[in-house]
Amino acid sequence: MTDPRILVIKHGAFGDIIQGLDAFAGLRLGRPRAHIALLTTPPFADFTASMPWFDEVIIDMRAPVVNLVQLFRIRKILRQRWDIILDLQCSKRTTWYQAKLASPDSRWFGTAVGASDPYPDFTGVNNADRMKTAVSMAGGRSDALDDMTWLASDIAAEITGALAKKPLVMVVGCSPAKPKKRWAAARFAALANLVHQQGVQVIIVGTGADRAAADAVLLDAPHCHDLIDQTDFAALASLFKASAGVVGNDTGPVFLAARTGTPTLMMMGPDTDPAMSAPVGPRAGWLKDDPIDAIDAAHVAETLFRL
Repeated sequence: MTDPRILVIKHGAFGDIIQGLDAFAGLRLGRPRAHIALLTTPPFADFTASMPWFDEVIIDMRAPVVNLVQLFRIRKILRQRWDIILDLQCSKRTTWYQAKLASPDSRWFGTAVGASDPYPDFTGVNNADRMKTAVSMAGGRSDALDDMTWLASDIAAEITGALAKKPLVMVVGCSPAKPKKRWAAARFAALANLVHQQGVQVIIVGTGADRAAADAVLLDAPHCHDLIDQTDFAALASLFKASAGVVGNDTGPVFLAARTGTPTLMMMGPDTDPAMSAPVGPRAGWLKDDPIDAIDAAHVAETLFRL
């Protein structure tokens, strides 16, 4: 029998991809000779291409249906000889892909009504466990544990080597479209000042879109080290591993921090369901309130140190 060809669909976001690391590893472990391709979006192409489990990474531009060039390109991709199409995105778009574009000869694992291999009810199940279950249905292993040794960078040694102690890293950003998921800059600054009084040095990370939030923190806590827009995914992973702890919003880098084993605390507002979206890791935790700014900085510091 020929080795199977498997297409995994995972468009993003970054936190969801991090939650899927064990599932990806489990798929390769259970299907060691399969040709496994990943269909993802441009922001995650280089990151996922560095993973050791995929034979190829295919880009989906997620273009509007009226973009006929991209529509026929995706149709051509989905109609290649795939023995299994493993939908780990389970979005309206991928449901439409299954109904309109995929070949009926491919087994489709997902939540789409016409899926040949429908998933069980995942209500209240963490995203990481959902993906591990999906992978096990397709012949993967649900007990795999990615050690993240494939993701390394020298930046952590450069940064932390200049500091007297292991730093606390604050991830000040989050989705600009979801302000209810953002702990206020004033709260981050209060936390930074609290831990600074105890001799802990603080590093701020985020993307260029988080510049304003970081500047607001630095205004009230000028002792913080500013690394906004200076770290890629690999550098963040190395920095988190070398840190005393990480605090942030419901955003991808916080999921990454939790996976490194560093004490990690996520701030959650009313839009986040911890049953589905809590970070996974040996020393990961979360605090939730409505509104999110009702979470007190002193309580955050106490909870993080307890982790």
